[in-house]
Amino acid sequence: MANEKERPGWDEYFMNIAEVVASRSNCSRRHVAAVIVKEHRIISTGYNGTPRGVKNCFEGGCPRCNSETPTGKNLEECLCSHGEENSIVQAAYHGISVKDGTLYTTYSPCLLCAKMIINAGIKEVVYKERYSIDNTSMRLLKESNIIVRGL
Repeated sequence: MANEKERPGWDEYFMNIAEVVASRSNCSRRHVAAVIVKEHRIISTGYNGTPRGVKNCFEGGCPRCNSETPTGKNLEECLCSHGEENSIVQAAYHGISVKDGTLYTTYSPCLLCAKMIINAGIKEVVYKERYSIDNTSMRLLKESNIIVRGL
């Protein structure tokens, strides 16, 4: 049928879902999310923001995010967890293995998230945009034989 809308491919489908998940972010600086998939099924999602039970970032929960600190500076002061981190932790919280999964993320992972991805046994990372401070994390992911692809 000529009028039917073309179905999105798997990468586009899961990245679109990651973008919707990012809309739940409570970070006042950047909305980032990750979706972990196994066998074309979503097993976990996560978005960036303050930890469970802590005042939301946009409510003043994270002093760094509510300051004029430049991007990439004083990251050790940020109280927010990242989308990749939260997707891995959320799966663990519910007893779900992410081993051999594919992680779709709206931004390429930072170094901390890259280490978590490696140790969680995720086999592939697909990102939409490059994070400005991801050179070391990208090298580490590739050194660990994790497939890394940008869309």
